[in-house]
Formats: sequence, structure tokens, C-alpha cells
Amino acid sequence: MAHVLPIIGYHRAPLSQKFGVPRQPNLVAVPSIIEMIAPFNTPAAFSGLEAFSHIWVSWQFHHNDVKAANNNETPFFRAQVRPPRLGGNQKIGVFASRSMYRPSALGLSVVKLERIDIIEGRVLLLISGADMIEGTPIVDIKPYIAYSDALKDTSSGFAPIAPISLDVEITAQAFDQILSIIDAQNKGDTQKTGLNAMIDDVQTRLTPADIEHIKALIAQDPRPAYRRCEIGTTFIMRYKSVDISFGQIEAGQLQITAITAL
Repeated sequence: MAHVLPIIGYHRAPLSQKFGVPRQPNLVAVPSIIEMIAPFNTPAAFSGLEAFSHIWVSWQFHHNDVKAANNNETPFFRAQVRPPRLGGNQKIGVFASRSMYRPSALGLSVVKLERIDIIEGRVLLLISGADMIEGTPIVDIKPYIAYSDALKDTSSGFAPIAPISLDVEITAQAFDQILSIIDAQNKGDTQKTGLNAMIDDVQTRLTPADIEHIKALIAQDPRPAYRRCEIGTTFIMRYKSVDISFGQIEAGQLQITAITAL
């Protein structure tokens, strides 16, 4: 029997494309928002949640470009995948991975709950550390409970420790470019208030704090595993209202070379 999951909200975030999104939650503390929708945006439904520092979020991989088999009558199923953590060459079972290509197309993340705001009658969960993109549909939220959820004496298979962050530098030209864009945005339209202003801050408007967020995201090395040996190749990560050009200048050293307003 099939069960249709209701969408209870949407993720509002600075990353609108999969490229650049951390491969696991809490690797980079980028701020974002879960915007609840009716009828699930009733403030009473969140009473007591403010006492928890973290929450579990169930969500949908809505940017998967796959087609179902048998004329869309059965879900797409890929039995094995190539995790980037294993260099993109070794295959493992999909259920031994956190690949986005899952039969259910569901993701599960623990994120930090910064605070809960109620603006214009809408419930907003301000979070950080998400591994979701802009517009990700949210299907459930539960509190994180440390005594049962943080287990000891566990084994993490092929991912026993956190990935090593690479060194990232930003050229003087790129640094001047982002400061110029920040300045231009501050001098631009500032008429938005309330809910629109909060969403705009997350999706579009840059601040000096975003420079460190951008560097931290690139330090996770979003490049495909099979291209990580390339020197001098330019890759582009979209963040809020800019495209970030970066590349590897030597092994383990990435450099941001340009920041272009969209």
C-alpha cells in the first residue's frame, strides 16, 4: 500500500543548486529557514520545541533527475552507488549509503534549531547546518533527544571520521568583488520587511559573514571525486545572488578567483 506524505513546509536557503551543498549535515553552519505552510504552520504545533537545541528533519530529494521504470508505475531503483567518500570509483549498496538516489527519495538530517519565529502568522524555524537546498520540501520535524539519538560504541563503516577540510584562499580581486556586491545591495531596495525581509536575507542578500560561509562550503570540496586531481580547472558554485568561481592551485589548496553578481 502506498502512503502519500504531506509537505508541511519548505527550506529557504542560500544554496539553490546541489553543487556546493555539504554532503552531510552540520559540516558547515550556514543559516537557513524552514518555512511552514498551512495547515501545519499553527504555532500551537511547535509549543515546547524551543527547549530542544537540535531537530530531526525529514525531507525530499526534489532535484533528482531520474525517471521511474516501467512507464513510471514503479519507483526508480539503483541498487548500487559510488560514494564520493570512496573516491567515486567503488560501488556499495544504496542502503549502505546516504545517496540521494533512494527508492523513497527521502532525506533525514539533524540540524541546530537556532530559534522559532512567528511572523505574519507564519511559523519559521531558523536553523543552521542543513544539507538541503532552496525549496526542499519538508515532510516531518521531530526533536533530537541526546540520550537515545547520540549512541556510543558505534561503527561508521567507510566513513569513520569527518572529511578533511581543504585550505581555501580568496584572491584580492574576488574579495573586492564580494565587498562591492554587499555594498551595492545595502544601498539598494531596503523596503522589504517582516517575512519577506527574512527570506530575502537567507536567499539573496549578502553580508560579510557570508564570506566565511562560502569558504567553509568550498573547503568541503564539492567537486566530483573523479575531478579532484585537476589543477587550474574553474568550477562555479552558486550562493545566494552570486556565482563563486574557484579552482585548485595545488594539491589540497583551493582558491576563490571571482565572485559575480547574478
